[in-house]
Amino acid sequence: MPLLVALSLARLTDRRPRLLRLVQGSALVLAVGAAAVALAPDVWGVAVGTVVVGVGHLLFTITGQAAIARYSRDDDLDLGFGWFTASYSVGQALGPLIGGALVGAGSVEAAGRLADIDLALWAGVGLALLALPALLVPLGALPTARRSPGTENQVAARAPVGQILGVRGVGSAMFASMALLATMDIVIAFLPVVGERAGVSPVVVGWLLAVRGAAGFVSRVMLPFLSRRLSRRSLLTTSVLGAGLSLSVAPVLIRDPLLAGLLLAVGGFFLGLGQPLTMTMISTRVPIRWRSQALAVRLMGNRIGQVAFPLLAGLVVAPLGPAGAIWLTCAVLVVSGTEQLLRRDGP
Repeated sequence: MPLLVALSLARLTDRRPRLLRLVQGSALVLAVGAAAVALAPDVWGVAVGTVVVGVGHLLFTITGQAAIARYSRDDDLDLGFGWFTASYSVGQALGPLIGGALVGAGSVEAAGRLADIDLALWAGVGLALLALPALLVPLGALPTARRSPGTENQVAARAPVGQILGVRGVGSAMFASMALLATMDIVIAFLPVVGERAGVSPVVVGWLLAVRGAAGFVSRVMLPFLSRRLSRRSLLTTSVLGAGLSLSVAPVLIRDPLLAGLLLAVGGFFLGLGQPLTMTMISTRVPIRWRSQALAVRLMGNRIGQVAFPLLAGLVVAPLGPAGAIWLTCAVLVVSGTEQLLRRDGP
């Protein structure tokens, strides 16, 4: 459901001279959705609340990306998108910890457990509302220096998906983004199964995944430093190839926690680089008036990949085992990296 409105939300942000109300509204929608789930009397209420949460998350992601693309100079996009995605990583790490602590601290009875889940949801409501003061910083209209110069003023504000994908380099960056995110999901889902088959403790596997996540956060923080020394094209090529090669070996060596941890740290570092890089590369490829829409199309592609790749992974798990799912996405990363190496359309 949220994906169906992604492009419409992006077009709305492109039409708005100011984004403050949309950013604030996204926090409110998240809070309302979490409250609706907590108060839901039945499964239909939970479904409706979950859709509202999804729309709120999507609205915040789109408006946040749009704000960075709108107010940052092209040279500063890596800084903005790097910290934006790094902040997401922190939230995705702290959220389960806070929720798990609240849920795990209560009764083990079914009724008590449901009450604890409601408490965790209300904590989410509170955190979303606490974000509002930080969102009171005024965001002005599009600065004159960032307005579309020359012929870009004649570019239509509404861009069809096919036209966005037809811009040179955009489809390639979107494919890399989809492959990177799908690989991250597959590793998180299948590495515990690989570890179980190999007799590795779940605690060890948990630490290995934590190392991967921490390395991804570090790479996103370091992105501005790296992009000043290497071209974005070189960084993205290194990202997809480095992640694909290192993560493909990790399942084979999972019985050795040190080697597996090193490979996952390397793979996690490269996985973390790719997402903000593709945001920047897509933003700088399309006309300024299309940036929000292009980033929304990228987001839609990511979500499609998150659905399609697990289905494809299921086809290789039977003959190759759970490691086959990881190898499949790593092979796609290598294909993406090879395409980046062979493509000749600028940096």
